[in-house]
Amino acid sequence: MFDKNKVLPIACDHGGYDLKEHVKIELLKENYLVEDMGTFSPESVDYPDYIHPLAEAVNNGKFCMGIIICGSGNGVSMTANKYPEVRAALCWTAEIAKMARLHNDANILALPGRYIDFEEALRAVNIFLTTDFEKGRHTRRVNKISVSKNNR
Repeated sequence: MFDKNKVLPIACDHGGYDLKEHVKIELLKENYLVEDMGTFSPESVDYPDYIHPLAEAVNNGKFCMGIIICGSGNGVSMTANKYPEVRAALCWTAEIAKMARLHNDANILALPGRYIDFEEALRAVNIFLTTDFEKGRHTRRVNKISVSKNNR
């Protein structure tokens, strides 16, 4: 479960800007500490410019979790998942977000800004931040995700 005393970074491109702003406001209302890593307007931008800094910070342990958003959620999740300690999960329902935490120990929530309504997005964010990794047999599987000579 995410500790509200830790900073939660959030980043997006233009396709996720409106949803990011909505999620950020709701998180602040719930007393989360939020670091907005951009973009800061709905003008067209390149999503990797905003996602790489967030994913790198999660990868290096500066943040334990993060939220990323673009139009489909695909580009941001592909970018974030280039980092070996990142497990970004594209979630369009709260149930998928729950399973991403329970079974995959996902540490970045990727949302599809153009394909999820605000209410479902907030449910997904809430469940993502409040669900613990189940561990057990899932730990072995999660440890096999990053590419290394040991698991190829």
